[in-house]
Amino acid sequence: MKRSLLNIVLLLAATLLQAQTPLMPRAAKHVAHKGEFVIGEALQVQGNVPYADSVASVLHKELSQMALSGRKTTGRVECHYVPSMPLPSEGYRLQVGAGGVRMEASTKDGLFRAKEALLQLVRFGKGKIGFCTIEDSPRYGWRGFMIDESRHFFGKKKIMQYLDIMASLRMNVFHWHLTDASGWRVEIKRYPRLTTEGAKGNWHDTEAAPQFYTQDEIREVVAYAAERHIMVVPEFDMPGHATAACRAYPQVSIGGEGRWAHFTFHPCKDETYEFIGNILDELFQLFPAPYIHLGGDEVHFGNQAWYTDAKIQQFIAENKLVNETGLEYYFLRRVADMVARKGKKVIVWDEAIDAGLSPDKAVIMWWRHDRKHQLVKALEKGYQVIMTPRRPMYADFNQHATHKMGRVWNGYNPLEMVYDFPAPIIHLARGYEHQIMGMQMSLWTERIADEKRLDYMAFPRLAAVAESAWTQETAKDYSCFMQNLPHFLRYLDEKQVYYFNPFNPDSTPEPSGPQKEAVRE
Repeated sequence: MKRSLLNIVLLLAATLLQAQTPLMPRAAKHVAHKGEFVIGEALQVQGNVPYADSVASVLHKELSQMALSGRKTTGRVECHYVPSMPLPSEGYRLQVGAGGVRMEASTKDGLFRAKEALLQLVRFGKGKIGFCTIEDSPRYGWRGFMIDESRHFFGKKKIMQYLDIMASLRMNVFHWHLTDASGWRVEIKRYPRLTTEGAKGNWHDTEAAPQFYTQDEIREVVAYAAERHIMVVPEFDMPGHATAACRAYPQVSIGGEGRWAHFTFHPCKDETYEFIGNILDELFQLFPAPYIHLGGDEVHFGNQAWYTDAKIQQFIAENKLVNETGLEYYFLRRVADMVARKGKKVIVWDEAIDAGLSPDKAVIMWWRHDRKHQLVKALEKGYQVIMTPRRPMYADFNQHATHKMGRVWNGYNPLEMVYDFPAPIIHLARGYEHQIMGMQMSLWTERIADEKRLDYMAFPRLAAVAESAWTQETAKDYSCFMQNLPHFLRYLDEKQVYYFNPFNPDSTPEPSGPQKEAVRE
């Protein structure tokens, strides 16, 4: 009995010590010790090999900006890159004691994650770090965030700010939704009308001046992300959601009627596939990631012309595609084969599960929260899956009962529900856990026209997603997350990010947004 009581006391003490040493996302193993290390003047930072030296050089500049004036540092910070160490791919070990700080990792990704964890400890501790031993590695390999810049455009400076915050949260994938019905946002030199015509307008103002990224700007953002060990995955939406591209080049279009005119690419023309292939060639020069997202969702919104066009009906019959859905699947298989020949793999939304795509060539992104059977079907068919269900992983949904401008679907997406994911559905993947690549938060921007509202919808929920994707389920604790969250909110204050404050909702009123009814429901 005495031993049991002693164990309980020790456990409570360890929990309190961990809570007093904030880290977000929460580490798998984090043991706090008595004492603290001060980041003061004349700090020494060094690496054991050339790559570690380069990390140390950057870290020295960053820590110097946080140094406490008039305080001397007695120890030093050491960065150790040791490929032979038995640590996971992005795992790291971080020790803080009287002699200083020692970071160790077996991969470059791991050493970078250790650096960001250390910076966070210093930032949250206001220049002081409690002595501790941390051993950490991520739960999932895909820890993503998607921003839709087709419907509203935000620009390079804002995207880079988000990449900085993602790096601090140990997130590693930026899914960039650059093409859709509202606008085409990336320069393609072979097809200049994609930006002179396709980039015109946005979701609430079809007459807005063209906004897009030049290829040099894309390269700059991709390089900036790579420095932060974040992979940028572009989305080139097809065969639906292609209005902007088809408006610019109507010869590859056969969309629907009225508001859905030009919504789909023509699925039976060789010219369409030549057009797509040429664009892919330029995109692959800009984005070195092994993936490209092709969309593949909601084609039925605007494919009405497929049902009446004589040539399309003849093509369906001659190729034994059965119907228009079969033609849609044919299109996706053909483009996926094009991508595979170029050495890449496609990602598609969960409508494409039945398209007959090879699991060797395609990854499924599960988004329809009300169709859990789609997640199970994807796993049973052998696909790798990324989880981003509308509820709770879509950040255009409201996050508080008093909010009015965002989406709802039999409820909204509050912070605790985001943090709890994927616990409510992960039993569906039992036996297929190795096929779950990870999870992401997706931020669609129909109702988000400016940076203030973009920030408000993203934060602090992005921090909850980061912890849910990184931290092992057994180490997650919402109460500890909420204890640490004020430190993260102060970090956002420093960056002049406008966020929803769950501790005092009245202090951060909901920003307004476009009043036009959203399409993506």
